[in-house]
Amino acid sequence: MKVLVTGGAGYIGRTVVSALEDHGHTPIILDSLVTGRKEFTEGKIFYQGDIADRQVLEKIFSDHPEIKHCIHFAALIVVPDSVANPYEYYKENVAKSLELFKNLHEFGCDNIVFSSSASVYDVVPGFKVTEESPLKPSCPYARTKYMMEMVLQDFCHAYGMHGIALRYFNPIGADPKLRSGSHVQFPSHVLAKLLEAASSDETVFNITGVNWPTRDGSGIRDYIHVWDLAMAHVKALENFDQAFAHAENPNDSYLVINLGTGNGVTVKELVSIFETVLGREVNKKETDPRSGDVAGAYASCERAKKLIDWEAKYTIEDGIRDAFRWDDIRETILNYN
Repeated sequence: MKVLVTGGAGYIGRTVVSALEDHGHTPIILDSLVTGRKEFTEGKIFYQGDIADRQVLEKIFSDHPEIKHCIHFAALIVVPDSVANPYEYYKENVAKSLELFKNLHEFGCDNIVFSSSASVYDVVPGFKVTEESPLKPSCPYARTKYMMEMVLQDFCHAYGMHGIALRYFNPIGADPKLRSGSHVQFPSHVLAKLLEAASSDETVFNITGVNWPTRDGSGIRDYIHVWDLAMAHVKALENFDQAFAHAENPNDSYLVINLGTGNGVTVKELVSIFETVLGREVNKKETDPRSGDVAGAYASCERAKKLIDWEAKYTIEDGIRDAFRWDDIRETILNYN
């Protein structure tokens, strides 16, 4: 099938594009390239434009009228940046998604897979969250994801659309075939910071927050290989109708599905695993939490298995090794000049 992929020139989006192609589908990329990479669009069907630009969408659906599914990734995603610049996050993530969903419906594309986030969850005893766990988005980025979910849910109920919100936990690694990986020159996520610390004796990895109520005081997360994440999107598309048929309420038009490994790993444990793969220790120190940080959560993934026949297959070690491999070639693929 042909699938519109907004934000398809980003880290996760481009990995999903490869997974779709590997399984016989045709991704159509829409990306403004504000944060996405032009290099990730080479050889692909690509439209450069804003997700809220109706004229761009009109051109896409004129060229590809058979598109009936959209995977919506396009968003700003950096937690501390969202705290410092909330206006940009609400404009880019919420206001523009509102226009996107409206235009998709008017062009006859009523099946949406939405890239959401586990950051919408409240901290719960034991840290393991199901899709019914209480929500408490604690920063502007997380609140934009929550708002976008509510918008999509309301559109599904009002306009006959169908939506699946995939709540991601913490992606790591790269496409195992090294077609894509983390592309931000100075990324803020934990594995990139560990790679920086591994590359220089002068760089220190900060363990941000060591007084959380976890088993070792550091934050707890669910680290999922980005290829597992990509395959979940393929499964969500291929089993789209089945997911609704097998839901608790078959009349539902909107579903939420967690994507994780089902295993909680603390930051200190991640550092230890990283050092084992690396074969030596990295410089590290304990610091205060960043603005917007929470103790964390990890996923209950039973619904993903039941509804879209998906479960994670890669290990944290796999993700770290693939991140190393990608880091070795990243600057030869991406031109930062």
